[in-house]
Amino acid sequence: MRERVIFTPSLLSADFSNLREEIEKCQIAGAQRLHVDVMDGHFVPNITIGPVVVESIRKVTSLALDIHLMIERPEQYIDDFINAGADLITFHVEEYRGEKSLPPEEGVYPRVTIDMNEERVKEVIVRIKTKGVRAAVALNPPTPFFVHNLSDELDEILIMTVNPGFGGQRLIPSTLDKVKKARSLFQKDIKVDGGVNEDTIKELVEAGANILVVGSYFFHSKDPKEALNRLSSLARGASN
Repeated sequence: MRERVIFTPSLLSADFSNLREEIEKCQIAGAQRLHVDVMDGHFVPNITIGPVVVESIRKVTSLALDIHLMIERPEQYIDDFINAGADLITFHVEEYRGEKSLPPEEGVYPRVTIDMNEERVKEVIVRIKTKGVRAAVALNPPTPFFVHNLSDELDEILIMTVNPGFGGQRLIPSTLDKVKKARSLFQKDIKVDGGVNEDTIKELVEAGANILVVGSYFFHSKDPKEALNRLSSLARGASN
């Protein structure tokens, strides 16, 4: 997968008062998909959008929609987002902790788990894929990498390289080791989300990431297309 690097702009950093224009900006820049962050104010300390907005986004673009569910009980909302037009759904393993993990503390972020209920996670993956939609799981920075047993079921894995909830954060350096471990155990797509820019792209690609979520670096750039071209060039250099 190392030869195929994909950039996916995160609409969390877009201007929501001009969302159609912001999506067009992504298309002009050559983006192949859009990353849509869904937050409920419980799993993360922020609230963003729901299926109604995703449905509106679907109407104005043919780009693949990667729906990142940073919410509690994601299985209750999967059908709504699929019906709204999702092409891929990413959900967090922290919502399906195993017997070794303590319940989350109210108001303590980010959520973390040291194991998972594998059967429940598989059930969610199957539910997504039987609808013809791709499936991925996400891991918060403090959550260790332990999902390689699901390699056959998953289409990709998301490694959070910042604590989820807000855009514009700096990459947490320790997450690079998790990306390296993931690449040694998982041969499909590895996506990273958070702190992707000119200063971090080389080490992220060298660690094994091949799908990179770009937020504030892209949308706050004076020339987003040139910004994406610059990242692409740096990524090619790192993967050679």
